[in-house]
Amino acid sequence: MASQADPNLGQLLLNRYRLAKLVGQGSMGRVYLAEDQTLDGVPVAAKFLSQALLSEKMKTRFAQEARTGAKLGHRSNHIVRVIDYGVNHADVPFYIMEYMESGGSLSDLIATKPLVLDRFLNLMRQVCLGLQAAHAGIKLDGQLYQVVHRDIKPSNVFIIPDPALGELAKVLDFGIAQFLSDGIEGTQNRSFMGTLAYASPEQIEGQDIDGRSDIYSLGITMFEVLTGRMPVEPATNSIGSWYKAHRSQSPRKFSEVAPHLQLPETLVDLIMGCLEKGPANRPQNMAEILDVLQLLDHPTPVDPSPVREPRVEPALPNQQTPEPVLEPVPEPAAKEKSAHGPATPNPQQLIWSIEGAGWDVQWPADKPIKDIVFPSVLESEHQEAIGLWMMLSRNEIQQRLLNARYNQFLCTMQPHPMILWITTLYDRSLGARWLPCYLDLKHARGRKIANLLSQTGYYPVLFFAREDPEQPANVRTFSIAPDQRVRFQEWLQQSKHALSVDSSMTSKRLLKAELEKNKPKILRKLQLSQGQSIASLFS
Repeated sequence: MASQADPNLGQLLLNRYRLAKLVGQGSMGRVYLAEDQTLDGVPVAAKFLSQALLSEKMKTRFAQEARTGAKLGHRSNHIVRVIDYGVNHADVPFYIMEYMESGGSLSDLIATKPLVLDRFLNLMRQVCLGLQAAHAGIKLDGQLYQVVHRDIKPSNVFIIPDPALGELAKVLDFGIAQFLSDGIEGTQNRSFMGTLAYASPEQIEGQDIDGRSDIYSLGITMFEVLTGRMPVEPATNSIGSWYKAHRSQSPRKFSEVAPHLQLPETLVDLIMGCLEKGPANRPQNMAEILDVLQLLDHPTPVDPSPVREPRVEPALPNQQTPEPVLEPVPEPAAKEKSAHGPATPNPQQLIWSIEGAGWDVQWPADKPIKDIVFPSVLESEHQEAIGLWMMLSRNEIQQRLLNARYNQFLCTMQPHPMILWITTLYDRSLGARWLPCYLDLKHARGRKIANLLSQTGYYPVLFFAREDPEQPANVRTFSIAPDQRVRFQEWLQQSKHALSVDSSMTSKRLLKAELEKNKPKILRKLQLSQGQSIASLFS
């Protein structure tokens, strides 16, 4: 699909993801197959959005949407994971997402014939679980934000094989339609982004919408998946004609569109309820829909495992809001366990598990609430890794969401074996934020940290805001160059035989002086790179 003239091919994003092949494109952007260099070429998907970020306000907004998507992927296995994000040299934003090599979209699945009832119930229940997790809300910057998809349709649902579920449904592209619809500078230039055939009347009108708009789109999708036809049809393909159809046209009956289709009356009532013109007349949340689908799919009660909509009032501006407490929705325990991956995770899943552990931690009670940085072990079910914990103001964290990332490690064996671990965030306007840590190679803790950095080849940075230290404001993973991983082992071996002839503070002063000497060269390289791809720093 891609030609050799494609300038993006071969580009290295975030010093980690190399673009290999164009695999899809549409109104919202282009999707590339990329290779994760940190994981020896593990495939990922890189999606470039269709518009450049022409202001700092838009960059901040994109980063917030991407951060929300990343956190959603850790909450539900029925949402495609956002692994990373950034902007390229032309200020075009991109997401790095999990790449699903096998399987296809729900629209591909129904291209030849509609789904039979059992398969429909299994897949739609999973779609609803993903939407439920999003509608329940994500706590960011001290507030709870309900996430509305705005573009639910069969092509935004991907189906992959699963050893126990048979098929695993994942929802794509959370937040993208809303971000693109906001235009260059906000609501005055807002244009409709979504898919007219599936959009609710209130969405086409430009109203503020909530999860009930997704429920309308889900109703259209369910009707189409069962019949192969649309419940409303406009006179033309214009936005005005589609709006008239969604606002005024009564949905076609199943008996009219597919007279031989035998459906439970409760399912017909559910889908027609989702297609009500007014949001107040539809099911009010995903829990109501899941109750019906669960009853049809599993008439006999089973042990609970996934989640039910929380009862949480919307957050007011500047209001501190707790993370919602999710109640269970019945689902077979074996199925839910299998949906989270095989018993032995692959390297990509190991990173996801560590990032998930990072999102779940709190600022340590024995650490002061001030701008500091320190390393600490993070543990998941299958792996432990080193995380870099840092605290800044909420405002600076928001401003640095799209910063260039860089790390370097300096070492001295004399007078005391010591490593200086430097992590740098850089922005043309804000300048550099240096995050130094010292690892004493004569202490067990320092040796363990160096060894884990060598073994894993990455470390997540946990950004905590002083104003809200109960959970990270963001989690971003930094990769470590392969040659540096080798040097760690060399330094560890050398330190075993090195004698400490002076205090560790002397080595710290020497390493700090070396860093100060190197800073101008590092900054010049960072500044020059800003005219190129931000992602290609130090490639």
